Amino acid sequence: MLKRKITDWDNAYANMPNIPDGEGFQHQWEEKARKFRESGNFASKREQIAYGSGDRNFYDLFEPQGTAKGTAIIVHGGYWMRFGPRHFSHLAAGPLANGWAVATPSYTLCPEVGIAQITEEIAAAVEHIAANTDGPIVLCGHSAGGHLVTRMMCSGGPPTDGAKDRIERVMSISGVHDLRPLLNLELNATLRLDAETAAAESPALLQPALPCDLICWVGAGERAEFLRQNALLASVWLGLGATTTCVEEPDRHHFDVIEGLEQPGSAMTRALLGL
Repeated sequence: MLKRKITDWDNAYANMPNIPDGEGFQHQWEEKARKFRESGNFASKREQIAYGSGDRNFYDLFEPQGTAKGTAIIVHGGYWMRFGPRHFSHLAAGPLANGWAVATPSYTLCPEVGIAQITEEIAAAVEHIAANTDGPIVLCGHSAGGHLVTRMMCSGGPPTDGAKDRIERVMSISGVHDLRPLLNLELNATLRLDAETAAAESPALLQPALPCDLICWVGAGERAEFLRQNALLASVWLGLGATTTCVEEPDRHHFDVIEGLEQPGSAMTRALLGL
């Protein structure tokens, strides 16, 4: 018999202090992203394409050599309150090398807006990208971005059905899919979630739009709550008719698990693109 209870909610969701040199990853990401943008490992790069009226309502689009096989939309994390897409430009490398275009949207951060508005902004970005690209679309997001991309595949909500119909696959990497535990965290002073919004914005409590091909991917060395959140959505949506895959990647934690997207032949990139 295994009896468990969470008594320190802040620690349960705290990644940076529980990963060696956790604070150093931001600088690593910034440097990798800068070098990628300067590398020319893409046929063209279009920056700050506006999808809305807000200062952070834009995306960068990297295009491969030749006709793109489709578009991968990669949504950054940061607990809905930090970072931007240009911390993570280098994650476009894997899909690009396989002939896919990659769009990396930005969004307004908490506390300037709430999570429900961020959901609407990412939906607007997906709709804009769908209207201006051809072929299938795959969605991928890390951490808070994992929540946002799975939120796009919930029935009855944004984006519009036309954009949803273009989405072949959604991959949540270390995503938070039930927001109700976040009500217990000190950072909720910034997120400003209440019980009603937390439930309304939790993909694990919502119906998937079908057909849905869902991949929930997490590092096996992550906090127990991220392992639970990862398995939770895959299990719930499987029971609601979606096709789901649940992966716990060995020897990976919350900050280095995304590195698979940098590699054209990694298991993560291949799964995202359906190769």
